[in-house]
Amino acid sequence: MMGSIKRTASELGLPFGEISHIYNTRLAQELSCLAEKENKGAEFHKAAFAAYFVEGKNLADLKVLEDIAASVGLEKAAAREVVEQRTFQQQVDADWERAAENRITAVPTFIIKQERMVGAQPYEKLKRMMCRHNVRPKQAPNKADPSDQK
Repeated sequence: MMGSIKRTASELGLPFGEISHIYNTRLAQELSCLAEKENKGAEFHKAAFAAYFVEGKNLADLKVLEDIAASVGLEKAAAREVVEQRTFQQQVDADWERAAENRITAVPTFIIKQERMVGAQPYEKLKRMMCRHNVRPKQAPNKADPSDQK
């Protein structure tokens, strides 16, 4: 599977490093809750993705998590406290329960009505699924038009 993802990343000109280990990302998921609470969720997810998939870092390591948090503007001390105190453990437990109830076992998983698509898929395949259910994709804001930016 990693070979396919690496090949696709290469075709798209995206960085993708060598993945030698699979780490437990539970603490990173809990820390992401703090990032989301501080309106840094997207930045945190991108930084965590790059740390693992590009740099091969261990997302179960507290120092790595602190560095990722700091890289997106969160305080290292706050990140450490969230991880050590397991501040968002119940929230992530609830997320996992909701995923289990919906039979979600992999990411990404797309569900529209009763149809599901699991794993990284070509854009055209997702677009066809959306069309079958009359779901229109959102238009990306025009970056050249300042009125579209918040």
